[in-house]
Amino acid sequence: MPMDSVDVKIINLSGMELPAYGTPMAAGMDVRAALAEPLALKPLQRTLVPTGLRIQLPEGYECQIRPRSGLALKHGVTVANAPGTIDADYRGEIGIILINLSDETFVINPGERIAQMVVAPYSRVQWRLAESLDDSQRGDGGFGHTGLN
Repeated sequence: MPMDSVDVKIINLSGMELPAYGTPMAAGMDVRAALAEPLALKPLQRTLVPTGLRIQLPEGYECQIRPRSGLALKHGVTVANAPGTIDADYRGEIGIILINLSDETFVINPGERIAQMVVAPYSRVQWRLAESLDDSQRGDGGFGHTGLN
């Protein structure tokens, strides 16, 4: 089954390659750090890493910035506000808020893949005030109510 595609305008001032899918069926594109020199991220430090990218999404689409699982597992480095959302009307440079949750300094090198970008359609909500909600099997069961562990 062919996948949908969407045209997105992009300005690349980074000198790096454009975000790209790592495999034919990947949902996320790797995004690179647009740094002039390596940047040391100390334990529990967070920083805004520039990408040099500006995009123009079509109306009805968003771009999510998500952590790279390899960075999170191997180095404890993740996206602080995961997922970060880029709205269709934002035209500024995309910055990635990284945080180092490990106990060792992590060095971000120029051009290093630091996050994933997923472009997807979204729906807008029209609220309808109500006095009650339909019953469901879960009801008002909260956190952890379905598990036995």
